Amino acid sequence: MLAAALLASGCTVLQEDRIDYKSAQRGSTLEVPPDLTQLSRDSRYVVPGSTVTASGFGATQADSVVDRGNTAQDQVGDVRIERAGNQRWLVVDRPADALWGPIRSFWEENGFVLELDQERLGIMETDWAENRAKIPQDLIRRTLGRLLDNLYSTGERDRFRTRLERREDGKTEIYISHRGMIEVYTSGLRDQTRWQPRPRELELETEFLRRLMVRLGVSEIQAQAIAATAPAQSAVSLSTANGAPALQFEDGFDRAWRRVGLALDRTSFTVEDRDRSQGLYFVRYVEPVADRGQPGLLSRVFGARRDESTPIRYRVAVRSTDNQTTVTVLDASGQSETSEVARRILSLLAEELQ
Repeated sequence: MLAAALLASGCTVLQEDRIDYKSAQRGSTLEVPPDLTQLSRDSRYVVPGSTVTASGFGATQADSVVDRGNTAQDQVGDVRIERAGNQRWLVVDRPADALWGPIRSFWEENGFVLELDQERLGIMETDWAENRAKIPQDLIRRTLGRLLDNLYSTGERDRFRTRLERREDGKTEIYISHRGMIEVYTSGLRDQTRWQPRPRELELETEFLRRLMVRLGVSEIQAQAIAATAPAQSAVSLSTANGAPALQFEDGFDRAWRRVGLALDRTSFTVEDRDRSQGLYFVRYVEPVADRGQPGLLSRVFGARRDESTPIRYRVAVRSTDNQTTVTVLDASGQSETSEVARRILSLLAEELQ
């Protein structure tokens, strides 16, 4: 009779959401390769702010749709979504200073701890977190899950980076990018594991953009309709410019700058700084030091092994003429990088720009 009662009650328990994050505890055994670590926290740029509810703001803004030509269907109130290839980002008619506090609260409300919070650079990044909704909801899990929660794990962790770009017209562009790790066995006896990168999930980026739209005042139904629209594809070709490998695609500078920035956020490079006036992203890459017996991620991607303790710095240059954009790689001194390394870096970016 007890079993029958448990089964009956279990049938009424529905998983209302496929996303339920819980940040990993600080000091856990999750070993993250250094190439996935970011800049250190700087408390000088932490801006205090109170929580702003979506319902409060939405009472006056959610139902007003602004007609702006081709983008009218993608805008509600002062929030709209833009697309290029498989990339999406938000454009909000508010200054970045007014958005920083609500966006920080947004991630905390979704179960994350912020590891990076630098308003000056316009970057915040979450700690590695586990999507607990992926754990199978069997009878034992539903019955004892709360008591034995720590015994269950998906073997996956996710991290999200949010980047805010300030525009000259006072508006703010918001980008969200995902990185994932997965725990894999390293021995035939399945008694040892290690963490390694796994492919990003475009669906997660889109879902959190949708949720952020709601947080900023857009209704659930409107946000779902806007985020569900399929982005148009664009052609990106790998060629040569002035003897150096280059990416070329049709886009003006403003749109190309945004697309390249989001592509860099999605890869294993850390953007240390950027100079929009010069069209330059300053990036670095550090080879993983975990598990020295195996080739590092840099070795597998670029076919070469470098000093694991030395960060490798590059500049990614974005140049546009009319509606044609060229992207090239420069070394740390600003000279054109003509090696095979540059070609492979651009190949990685091309995959994200498609």
